[in-house]
Amino acid sequence: MKGKQTVRDMVLSLGLIVLAAWVIYLFIPHDETEQELKRVDYRVELLTARRAASYAVAAPEGLPSAWKATSVRFRGDESDHWHLGFHDPDGQYVGVEQSAEKPSRFIADATQDAKKTGTTQEINDETWTRYEGERYDALVLENQGSTTVVAGSASFAQLTKMAEALRTE
Repeated sequence: MKGKQTVRDMVLSLGLIVLAAWVIYLFIPHDETEQELKRVDYRVELLTARRAASYAVAAPEGLPSAWKATSVRFRGDESDHWHLGFHDPDGQYVGVEQSAEKPSRFIADATQDAKKTGTTQEINDETWTRYEGERYDALVLENQGSTTVVAGSASFAQLTKMAEALRTE
């Protein structure tokens, strides 16, 4: 008889704990609104990257304020890898990635394994190649000594706007 009381008491205790947890969850307020992304100032990192990188580092100029810079990084120890992330006016992600790394490896990483389409487009007198993928689409510019990738969840029109705004000085 003692064994049955012990199992019954454990089940009752577990039931009370679950009920108490449910009541606590029910009455504690939850903030289910999407958090506003914080805008970052990338000027200092850009100056550092432009001084240290082995290639001309690109950053956008003249984009409307609706484009919000949300992340920035320069890793000189990783083939001079420059990253600048944005959210476009529609809330989609657009990233600018540059590196002196071997293009095939760098492009695969920067585009999240998007595939080359064979379609090219002229942007600022340079030929960019389109890549399409499950997660990101991208525009890729291979130069002597570096590769530039503009990739993200945004449309090709928005990726093109970013590529058009890129300046190296």
